[in-house]
Amino acid sequence: MSKEDFNRLSIQKKTQKLYTEGTFVVAIRYYTHKVNLYLLGNEYIEVFYNHKQDRIDKIDFLNHRHSRMKFYLDQISLSEI
Repeated sequence: MSKEDFNRLSIQKKTQKLYTEGTFVVAIRYYTHKVNLYLLGNEYIEVFYNHKQDRIDKIDFLNHRHSRMKFYLDQISLSEI
């Protein structure tokens, strides 16, 4: 599945695909969200869960240039990203 096809899916379909075909890597806290990082094929995908509102706010491909990377790099090796 291409990135474009994945991005066109609803949040429910993205969630289902990650839970059935993806591999959970790590979870971090980021402001008001718990962010779960998954590996789907050769792409890392973040799931932003808002625990106060009990909902997933966003599912998106990992931006390797984002400052959030420092939280992941403390928990996984550079060779995995």
